[in-house]
Amino acid sequence: MSNNRTYGIPALLSFFIPGLGQVIKGDIFKAIGIWTVLVICWFLQFILIGYLLGFIVWIWQIYDAYNN
Repeated sequence: MSNNRTYGIPALLSFFIPGLGQVIKGDIFKAIGIWTVLVICWFLQFILIGYLLGFIVWIWQIYDAYNN
């Protein structure tokens, strides 16, 4: 039986609040990195590349919260 704290719950939390799954798993610096990259992507949205990069980072951090 898998531990929800290790897999499902962090991924679900990361779906709604990026980086929160990493915080739950104890990866504080990784969460700070995700937040930093997403803020940069927010600024890059003004030149349209931020939308794609933000989406890629969002998908990756959910995957990371589930698997890592």
